Amino acid sequence: MQARGVQLLFGRIMSRVHEDLRFTEIPKRTETIQVETGAGTVTCTVYRPPASTPDPAPVYVNFHGGGFVVARPEQDDHLCRYIAAEAGCVVINVDYGVAPQQPYPAPVVQAYDVTAWVAENGAAHNWDGSRIAVGGHSAGANLTAAVCRTARERGTFTPRLQIIDSAPLDQLEDPATKQSPIAKPLLAPGLMRIFTAAYVPDPADLTHPLVSPALADDLAGLPPALVITAEHDRLRDEGDAYAKALEAAGVPVTHRCFEGVDHYFTHTGPVNAAKEAIELMATTLRTALAA
Repeated sequence: MQARGVQLLFGRIMSRVHEDLRFTEIPKRTETIQVETGAGTVTCTVYRPPASTPDPAPVYVNFHGGGFVVARPEQDDHLCRYIAAEAGCVVINVDYGVAPQQPYPAPVVQAYDVTAWVAENGAAHNWDGSRIAVGGHSAGANLTAAVCRTARERGTFTPRLQIIDSAPLDQLEDPATKQSPIAKPLLAPGLMRIFTAAYVPDPADLTHPLVSPALADDLAGLPPALVITAEHDRLRDEGDAYAKALEAAGVPVTHRCFEGVDHYFTHTGPVNAAKEAIELMATTLRTALAA
Protein backbone atom coordinates (compact mmCIF):
# COMPACT_ATOMS: atom_id res chain seq x y z
CA MET A 1 0.00 0.00 0.00
CA GLN A 2 2.89 2.38 0.74
CA ALA A 3 4.32 1.84 -2.74
CA ARG A 4 0.93 2.49 -4.36
CA GLY A 5 0.69 5.73 -2.40
CA VAL A 6 4.13 6.76 -3.65
CA GLN A 7 3.02 6.01 -7.21
CA LEU A 8 0.07 8.37 -6.87
CA LEU A 9 2.03 11.08 -5.05
CA PHE A 10 5.18 11.11 -7.15
CA GLY A 11 3.84 10.08 -10.55
CA ARG A 12 2.95 13.54 -11.77
CA ILE A 13 5.74 15.29 -9.87
CA MET A 14 8.44 13.16 -11.47
CA SER A 15 7.26 13.93 -14.99
CA ARG A 16 7.80 17.67 -14.40
CA VAL A 17 11.13 18.57 -15.91
CA HIS A 18 12.62 22.03 -15.34
CA GLU A 19 11.19 24.31 -18.02
CA ASP A 20 14.66 25.36 -19.17
CA LEU A 21 15.63 21.71 -19.75
CA ARG A 22 12.79 20.72 -22.05
CA PHE A 23 14.66 21.46 -25.31
CA THR A 24 11.41 22.46 -26.98
CA GLU A 25 13.42 23.85 -29.90
CA ILE A 26 14.36 20.30 -30.91
CA PRO A 27 11.71 18.75 -33.20
CA LYS A 28 10.09 15.60 -31.86
CA ARG A 29 9.95 12.72 -34.35
CA THR A 30 8.48 9.72 -32.56
CA GLU A 31 6.44 6.57 -33.00
CA THR A 32 5.23 3.91 -30.58
CA ILE A 33 6.06 0.21 -30.77
CA GLN A 34 5.11 -2.85 -28.72
CA VAL A 35 7.74 -5.43 -27.80
CA GLU A 36 6.90 -8.89 -26.48
CA THR A 37 9.08 -10.00 -23.57
CA GLY A 38 9.27 -12.89 -21.14
CA ALA A 39 7.42 -10.70 -18.63
CA GLY A 40 4.67 -9.28 -20.84
CA THR A 41 4.26 -6.71 -23.59
CA VAL A 42 6.28 -3.50 -23.22
CA THR A 43 5.43 -0.20 -24.89
CA CYS A 44 8.38 1.81 -26.19
CA THR A 45 8.61 5.26 -27.73
CA VAL A 46 11.01 5.52 -30.67
CA TYR A 47 12.74 8.88 -31.12
CA ARG A 48 14.22 9.43 -34.57
CA PRO A 49 17.31 11.56 -35.25
CA PRO A 50 17.24 14.46 -37.74
CA ALA A 51 16.26 13.46 -41.27
CA SER A 52 19.77 14.34 -42.45
CA THR A 53 21.25 11.50 -40.34
CA PRO A 54 22.64 8.68 -42.54
CA ASP A 55 20.55 5.48 -42.47
CA PRO A 56 20.56 3.21 -40.66
CA ALA A 57 21.43 5.18 -37.53
CA PRO A 58 22.83 3.51 -34.40
CA VAL A 59 20.48 3.01 -31.48
CA TYR A 60 20.36 3.88 -27.79
CA VAL A 61 17.97 2.17 -25.34
CA ASN A 62 16.89 4.38 -22.41
CA PHE A 63 15.41 3.39 -19.03
CA HIS A 64 13.74 6.07 -16.93
CA GLY A 65 13.96 6.43 -13.15
CA GLY A 66 11.30 6.41 -10.47
CA GLY A 67 12.51 4.09 -7.72
CA PHE A 68 11.25 1.00 -9.60
CA VAL A 69 7.79 2.20 -8.53
CA VAL A 70 6.84 5.21 -10.70
CA ALA A 71 6.08 4.48 -14.37
CA ARG A 72 6.66 7.81 -16.12
CA PRO A 73 8.87 7.30 -19.18
CA GLU A 74 7.80 10.73 -20.45
CA GLN A 75 9.98 12.30 -17.76
CA ASP A 76 12.93 11.46 -20.05
CA ASP A 77 11.44 13.10 -23.15
CA HIS A 78 13.94 15.97 -22.98
CA LEU A 79 16.88 13.58 -22.75
CA CYS A 80 15.62 11.37 -25.57
CA ARG A 81 15.02 14.28 -27.93
CA TYR A 82 18.39 15.86 -27.18
CA ILE A 83 20.33 12.60 -27.51
CA ALA A 84 18.58 11.64 -30.76
CA ALA A 85 19.44 15.03 -32.25
CA GLU A 86 22.95 15.51 -30.88
CA ALA A 87 24.23 11.92 -30.88
CA GLY A 88 22.65 11.16 -34.25
CA CYS A 89 20.98 7.97 -33.08
CA VAL A 90 17.58 6.37 -32.70
CA VAL A 91 16.48 6.41 -29.05
CA ILE A 92 14.16 3.75 -27.64
CA ASN A 93 12.48 4.95 -24.44
CA VAL A 94 11.23 1.90 -22.54
CA ASP A 95 8.03 1.88 -20.46
CA TYR A 96 9.02 -1.10 -18.31
CA GLY A 97 6.79 -2.48 -15.57
CA VAL A 98 7.12 -1.22 -12.01
CA ALA A 99 6.50 -2.51 -8.50
CA PRO A 100 4.47 -3.44 -6.60
CA GLN A 101 2.51 -4.68 -9.62
CA GLN A 102 5.65 -6.03 -11.31
CA PRO A 103 8.50 -6.49 -8.83
CA TYR A 104 11.92 -7.98 -9.49
CA PRO A 105 12.76 -9.82 -11.68
CA ALA A 106 10.07 -8.65 -14.14
CA PRO A 107 11.63 -5.22 -14.91
CA VAL A 108 15.04 -6.84 -15.50
CA VAL A 109 13.51 -9.42 -17.84
CA GLN A 110 11.65 -6.70 -19.73
CA ALA A 111 14.68 -4.40 -19.94
CA TYR A 112 16.94 -7.15 -21.25
CA ASP A 113 14.40 -8.63 -23.66
CA VAL A 114 13.57 -5.23 -25.16
CA THR A 115 17.27 -4.45 -25.66
CA ALA A 116 17.91 -7.87 -27.23
CA TRP A 117 14.92 -7.33 -29.54
CA VAL A 118 16.24 -3.90 -30.55
CA ALA A 119 19.64 -5.43 -31.33
CA GLU A 120 18.08 -8.17 -33.46
CA ASN A 121 15.41 -6.20 -35.36
CA GLY A 122 17.21 -3.18 -36.73
CA ALA A 123 16.69 -3.98 -40.40
CA ALA A 124 12.92 -4.00 -40.08
CA HIS A 125 12.85 -0.66 -38.21
CA ASN A 126 15.62 1.29 -39.94
CA TRP A 127 18.22 1.36 -37.18
CA ASP A 128 21.59 -0.39 -36.86
CA GLY A 129 21.20 -2.99 -34.11
CA SER A 130 24.90 -3.85 -34.29
CA ARG A 131 25.73 -0.37 -32.99
CA ILE A 132 23.77 -0.27 -29.76
CA ALA A 133 24.17 1.46 -26.41
CA VAL A 134 22.07 1.36 -23.26
CA GLY A 135 21.60 3.75 -20.37
CA GLY A 136 19.34 4.99 -17.65
CA HIS A 137 18.75 7.28 -14.76
CA SER A 138 18.37 6.30 -11.08
CA ALA A 139 16.41 3.01 -11.08
CA GLY A 140 16.84 2.91 -14.85
CA ALA A 141 20.61 3.00 -14.41
CA ASN A 142 20.35 -0.04 -12.15
CA LEU A 143 18.44 -1.81 -14.93
CA THR A 144 21.12 -0.71 -17.39
CA ALA A 145 23.77 -2.49 -15.34
CA ALA A 146 21.56 -5.59 -15.21
CA VAL A 147 21.05 -5.57 -18.99
CA CYS A 148 24.78 -5.31 -19.63
CA ARG A 149 25.54 -8.09 -17.18
CA THR A 150 22.93 -10.40 -18.70
CA ALA A 151 24.12 -9.67 -22.23
CA ARG A 152 27.69 -10.52 -21.22
CA GLU A 153 26.62 -13.79 -19.61
CA ARG A 154 24.47 -14.86 -22.57
CA GLY A 155 26.81 -13.56 -25.25
CA THR A 156 23.89 -12.17 -27.22
CA PHE A 157 24.86 -8.58 -28.01
CA THR A 158 27.57 -6.17 -26.91
CA PRO A 159 26.62 -2.59 -26.09
CA ARG A 160 29.15 0.00 -27.22
CA LEU A 161 28.43 2.02 -24.06
CA GLN A 162 26.44 1.91 -20.83
CA ILE A 163 25.33 5.15 -19.16
CA ILE A 164 24.92 4.89 -15.40
CA ASP A 165 23.35 8.11 -14.08
CA SER A 166 22.76 8.49 -10.32
CA ALA A 167 22.16 4.78 -9.80
CA PRO A 168 21.08 2.75 -6.76
CA LEU A 169 23.69 0.01 -6.97
CA ASP A 170 23.67 -1.45 -3.45
CA GLN A 171 20.14 -2.39 -2.39
CA LEU A 172 21.34 -4.30 0.68
CA GLU A 173 22.84 -1.41 2.63
CA ASP A 174 20.45 0.46 4.93
CA PRO A 175 19.63 3.79 3.24
CA ALA A 176 20.14 5.61 6.54
CA THR A 177 23.87 4.86 6.30
CA LYS A 178 24.08 6.50 2.86
CA GLN A 179 25.31 9.97 3.60
CA SER A 180 24.95 13.36 1.93
CA PRO A 181 26.85 16.59 2.70
CA ILE A 182 23.55 18.51 2.89
CA ALA A 183 20.93 18.29 5.62
CA LYS A 184 17.94 17.32 3.50
CA PRO A 185 18.87 15.58 0.26
CA LEU A 186 16.12 14.58 -2.16
CA LEU A 187 16.19 10.90 -1.23
CA ALA A 188 15.00 10.26 2.32
CA PRO A 189 15.82 6.88 3.91
CA GLY A 190 12.15 6.09 4.52
CA LEU A 191 11.26 6.64 0.87
CA MET A 192 14.23 4.57 -0.26
CA ARG A 193 13.12 1.69 1.97
CA ILE A 194 9.63 1.81 0.41
CA PHE A 195 11.18 1.63 -3.06
CA THR A 196 13.41 -1.32 -2.19
CA ALA A 197 10.73 -3.28 -0.33
CA ALA A 198 8.32 -2.92 -3.24
CA TYR A 199 10.85 -3.82 -5.92
CA VAL A 200 12.58 -6.65 -4.04
CA PRO A 201 9.95 -8.34 -1.85
CA ASP A 202 12.25 -11.28 -1.06
CA PRO A 203 15.21 -10.01 1.04
CA ALA A 204 17.27 -12.96 -0.18
CA ASP A 205 17.42 -11.26 -3.60
CA LEU A 206 19.00 -8.05 -2.30
CA THR A 207 22.53 -9.35 -2.82
CA HIS A 208 21.89 -10.68 -6.34
CA PRO A 209 24.15 -8.90 -8.85
CA LEU A 210 21.13 -8.04 -11.01
CA VAL A 211 19.67 -6.20 -8.00
CA SER A 212 22.86 -4.85 -6.42
CA PRO A 213 25.51 -4.57 -9.15
CA ALA A 214 27.93 -2.94 -6.71
CA LEU A 215 28.14 -6.20 -4.75
CA ALA A 216 29.31 -8.22 -7.75
CA ASP A 217 32.96 -9.21 -7.92
CA ASP A 218 33.07 -10.23 -11.60
CA LEU A 219 32.87 -7.01 -13.59
CA ALA A 220 35.44 -7.82 -16.26
CA GLY A 221 34.11 -7.85 -19.80
CA LEU A 222 31.28 -5.40 -19.23
CA PRO A 223 30.76 -2.61 -21.80
CA PRO A 224 32.57 0.74 -21.54
CA ALA A 225 30.77 2.98 -19.06
CA LEU A 226 29.89 6.61 -18.53
CA VAL A 227 29.15 6.95 -14.81
CA ILE A 228 27.54 10.18 -13.60
CA THR A 229 27.16 10.95 -9.91
CA ALA A 230 25.97 14.00 -7.97
CA GLU A 231 27.82 15.47 -5.00
CA HIS A 232 24.76 15.80 -2.73
CA ASP A 233 23.11 12.52 -3.72
CA ARG A 234 22.85 9.76 -1.10
CA LEU A 235 23.71 7.38 -3.95
CA ARG A 236 26.95 9.16 -4.82
CA ASP A 237 29.31 6.90 -2.86
CA GLU A 238 28.07 3.66 -4.42
CA GLY A 239 28.20 5.22 -7.88
CA ASP A 240 31.75 6.44 -7.33
CA ALA A 241 32.74 3.02 -5.98
CA TYR A 242 31.16 1.22 -8.94
CA ALA A 243 33.08 3.38 -11.39
CA LYS A 244 36.33 2.52 -9.62
CA ALA A 245 35.44 -1.18 -9.51
CA LEU A 246 34.66 -1.24 -13.23
CA GLU A 247 37.95 0.48 -13.97
CA ALA A 248 39.85 -1.96 -11.75
CA ALA A 249 38.25 -4.82 -13.70
CA GLY A 250 39.62 -3.40 -16.96
CA VAL A 251 36.42 -1.74 -18.18
CA PRO A 252 36.97 1.63 -19.89
CA VAL A 253 35.23 4.20 -17.67
CA THR A 254 34.46 7.90 -17.93
CA HIS A 255 33.37 9.06 -14.47
CA ARG A 256 32.14 12.52 -13.62
CA CYS A 257 30.82 13.67 -10.25
CA PHE A 258 28.92 16.94 -10.65
CA GLU A 259 29.46 19.35 -7.76
CA GLY A 260 26.72 21.15 -5.84
CA VAL A 261 23.84 19.07 -7.23
CA ASP A 262 21.52 16.39 -5.90
CA HIS A 263 19.86 13.25 -7.21
CA TYR A 264 18.02 13.63 -10.52
CA PHE A 265 19.62 16.97 -11.34
CA THR A 266 19.53 16.02 -15.03
CA HIS A 267 15.77 16.55 -14.79
CA THR A 268 15.26 19.18 -12.11
CA GLY A 269 18.41 21.29 -12.41
CA PRO A 270 20.39 23.37 -11.68
CA VAL A 271 20.09 24.01 -15.39
CA ASN A 272 23.76 24.63 -16.22
CA ALA A 273 24.94 21.43 -14.56
CA ALA A 274 22.09 19.44 -16.06
CA LYS A 275 22.82 20.68 -19.59
CA GLU A 276 26.49 19.87 -19.13
CA ALA A 277 25.67 16.33 -18.00
CA ILE A 278 23.20 15.75 -20.84
CA GLU A 279 25.71 17.05 -23.36
CA LEU A 280 28.30 14.68 -21.88
CA MET A 281 25.90 11.78 -22.42
CA ALA A 282 25.25 12.78 -26.03
CA THR A 283 28.88 13.38 -27.00
CA THR A 284 30.06 10.17 -25.32
CA LEU A 285 27.31 8.26 -27.11
CA ARG A 286 28.14 9.80 -30.47
CA THR A 287 31.78 8.76 -30.13
CA ALA A 288 30.98 5.25 -28.90
CA LEU A 289 28.37 4.55 -31.55
CA ALA A 290 30.50 5.89 -34.39
CA ALA A 291 33.36 3.49 -33.61
